[in-house]
Amino acid sequence: MALDGRLLSNVGVLAAVVEGGSFASAANALGLTPSGVSRAIARLEARIGVRLFDRTTRSLNLTDEGRLLYANVNPLVLGIEDAVTIAAGAAGAVRGRLRVNTDAFTSRLLLAPHLPRFLDQYPELSLDLVARDQLGDLVAEGFDIAVRFGEPPSSSLVARKLMDTRIVTVATPAYLKRHGRPAKPADLVNHACLQVRNPVTGQPYTWEFQRGRKLVKVPTTGRLLLTDAGTILATALAGVGVAQIKAVGIQQHLDSGEFVDLFPDWPDERFPLYALYPSRHLPAAKVRAFIDFVMAAIAPEAKPGPRR
Repeated sequence: MALDGRLLSNVGVLAAVVEGGSFASAANALGLTPSGVSRAIARLEARIGVRLFDRTTRSLNLTDEGRLLYANVNPLVLGIEDAVTIAAGAAGAVRGRLRVNTDAFTSRLLLAPHLPRFLDQYPELSLDLVARDQLGDLVAEGFDIAVRFGEPPSSSLVARKLMDTRIVTVATPAYLKRHGRPAKPADLVNHACLQVRNPVTGQPYTWEFQRGRKLVKVPTTGRLLLTDAGTILATALAGVGVAQIKAVGIQQHLDSGEFVDLFPDWPDERFPLYALYPSRHLPAAKVRAFIDFVMAAIAPEAKPGPRR
């Protein structure tokens, strides 16, 4: 199949529809009419001989063939955009829309306090920050980058390790004054522990403690089962119970004495933070800028890792 200007243009329209979530959004982004976008998609479907979208009056979803096509061509479209930017003499230009996939903890506790500085630094960039439990299909859903805790799934995505953070077990001085301080992790069975729901299993996460090669699991209990990072932090600060939280999100509360680190002699339970983005030779300038921003935001705790 020969590559011509119209085919390339139609592929660009496909990318805009996926990223915008609708024909109307794509039309607005491209300066076209919705009917013009619809015709471009119809031409592309006719050219390659498959249906790319399942369309109803209320929803628009990629077909399996459409998802595969988008996954393969989107990195190329982004590469063309970068090449044009470089050729125009503005290789460092950060503009357009950046769609970021992350989790609630990272969004609320790590990134949100620093977002005004990022937006001020790049006035031509708009940010679509989506916080949710699961990564999902990064490419098919039109995300430019994901920033998430935990080991990344095996996939074609580039995974760049940004840091490791310690999991700390904390309580407020007021809580400890009322209930006493546990001397060892096993003592937590006698304390009110804030439970956090695992979105995959629906059950509370197991509390683990690690020192070197020694790993201890403690069967904690508590009357609160939570999911939202902000609620977990606020509840713990209110002295309701003992919490396990990533240190990078609460370091200021540890430094101020609002939280007490109960087991500093169990320092080796750690959690990695990764940046994930579609595999390509040169990530877009806006993606590189966002990674730099995240690294600056987590700098006090960051221990950068190599590319995988």
